[in-house]
Amino acid sequence: MDPDFGRLDEYLDERGLNGYAFYDDASNSDLYYVTGFGAPDPFFAVYTPEATGILASSLEYGRANKESRADVVKRFSDYDFQEKRADHDAETASALVRAEFLADLGCESLAVQRKFPVGVADALREEGVTVDADDDNVVMDIRAVKTDEEIEHVRRAQRANERAMARAEELIRGADVVDGVLHHDGEPLTSEFVRQEIEITLLRNGCSLDETIVACGADAADPHNRGSGPLTADDFVIVDIFPRDKASKYHSDMTRTFLNGTPSETQREWYDVTEEALEAALDAVGPGVSGEDVNQAVVDVYQEHGHPTVFTDPETETGFIHSTGHGVGLDVHEKPGVSRGGDELQVGHVVTIEPGLYDPEVGGVRIEDIVVVTEDGYENLVDYPVSLAE
Repeated sequence: MDPDFGRLDEYLDERGLNGYAFYDDASNSDLYYVTGFGAPDPFFAVYTPEATGILASSLEYGRANKESRADVVKRFSDYDFQEKRADHDAETASALVRAEFLADLGCESLAVQRKFPVGVADALREEGVTVDADDDNVVMDIRAVKTDEEIEHVRRAQRANERAMARAEELIRGADVVDGVLHHDGEPLTSEFVRQEIEITLLRNGCSLDETIVACGADAADPHNRGSGPLTADDFVIVDIFPRDKASKYHSDMTRTFLNGTPSETQREWYDVTEEALEAALDAVGPGVSGEDVNQAVVDVYQEHGHPTVFTDPETETGFIHSTGHGVGLDVHEKPGVSRGGDELQVGHVVTIEPGLYDPEVGGVRIEDIVVVTEDGYENLVDYPVSLAE
């Protein structure tokens, strides 16, 4: 993939800066997006309109040459680091190397992320390099608009997601009920076991994830409670899966709520109104529409049915207590926001739509799809049914 960095070039030109620098590891998605490279330890990288450079350790030098999109890959040894180290402490010697590396790239002034290390920035300034914090998150904004290739990466992750969700649904719906507790193969069916089966399925389909949510009953009333212990009959079970494709590093995100047993009148009403809110939000999605407008579509549905929301009652602890959605890509949570103050949606934005209702007395219900904004509305990347109980 070759991203279009025209907007980054404009950003640098408007501010009279030569380049955009990073000092971080593979967890920094902006760094990976710009360089096509990630490492377990922090490394220095610089984008300029003319060339992208990586200053790597000897350990990562070969891989950076093979895997990255950088035009220039250098090692510390290329700048006589050990000789510098003989006369200076390690931090000063490293700063001298980075300054020489920047000089080779024609950089005397840099933009950096706000989380760029202060010590590294100060050391560069001592070597005469201008370092300015980027308050606009320009790289994050650029990568929020996905290319066709990136959308395919998300789609691939979503197909794996659906296979994992199918395994979770099979276990939950197919469980036997013994004294109000779900059982599988004669043993209580637990959140932990369902999560394990989800993760195994994802691994078999080229994906991984650090955590997933299988939350039942009162656990499901806390939107980010991972869930624990045996699953119970006649209770909501929220399953929220957000895998990362290991090859592309792009995520997907989908939630379904299941119930083994007979839903109460309240549970059925909660589920139906949440599905209505999902459809209302999807109907609102399109280019030029703000994330706030999409969020408001959900708020309106819940208000019409008498459910509290944090947008009408900021102190409520029940009802709709989170925003409608978020961007998805290299990070599972990224721009644009689909909430109050949310950005204007653009063609190529990939966002979740995930209304939900929560109350410890009832449990929690959430339904989440992931969509890409298109010229005439949106494309839903999810191919998975919405159904509470069989």
